[in-house]
Amino acid sequence: MTHPLPSLSAQGLEQRLQALLLRVQQLPHHGSRPLTVGGRVAGWITPKATDCVRGIDGVRVCDEAVHVGHASVSRAVLSRRLAQIAEAMKAEGCLRGWRNELLDVIGEGRRLAAIERAAVRPLGLLTHAVHLNAWTPDGRLWVARRSESKSTDPGLWDTLVGGLSGSGEKLEESLLRESNEEAGLNPQDIETRSPLHTILRMHKQLPEGFQVEDILVSECVLPESVAPRNLDGEVSEISAVTLNELWQMMQDGVITLEAELVIIDSLLRLHRQRL
Repeated sequence: MTHPLPSLSAQGLEQRLQALLLRVQQLPHHGSRPLTVGGRVAGWITPKATDCVRGIDGVRVCDEAVHVGHASVSRAVLSRRLAQIAEAMKAEGCLRGWRNELLDVIGEGRRLAAIERAAVRPLGLLTHAVHLNAWTPDGRLWVARRSESKSTDPGLWDTLVGGLSGSGEKLEESLLRESNEEAGLNPQDIETRSPLHTILRMHKQLPEGFQVEDILVSECVLPESVAPRNLDGEVSEISAVTLNELWQMMQDGVITLEAELVIIDSLLRLHRQRL
């Protein structure tokens, strides 16, 4: 695989990266409070979400923090209480949709419970997003256009594969699942992929809450015989683009913030390998 990198200078990519990092290292919304789950710090709850959870059994709202359960409460009980919290926030219009998907609740490096995906941002809970940078043998990058029906970044271009790790899933399992759903790829299609690695942890204010997210990336070269195709209806178009086309898309603002971070990290790594 070859990459015509000279037209994309390392300096230009570094400058672009630094500008993007300013947008993903933000403080929580004014008035947010730390959230503990099972006695461990797990998130940042918004003022609106705090009002929603007052009075729920097992929830203590204090001036300095909001506490769900305590250290001796089991994972099953914590999950039930978090389900009550999600339902209460849904009833008060505090959630952006409802996904019927469970994500793990992580506190101080430990899996504590599970919660409805739509409730994650109002509570400022940590998520893990797995991405696949898939290249063609001649050095083009496969990118996917998000469906116009997506609730976030509709119509923007994204990495070929990108999604959140579900409750109880290992990260590699999440990558394989997302690769199949979003690009129709089977495990053998990406068996030469690199191990997932974390490029950064995002802290970003969103209208519905606070995004705290580890972005993990794997890279591979897809064989010429493999043509990605979307299976879950969340992608409207898939295309292989040159690096010059990719750079222009970045300048035009038609790529998601997360995808641009992933792609620039990859290109900078390629530059370093050539030094």
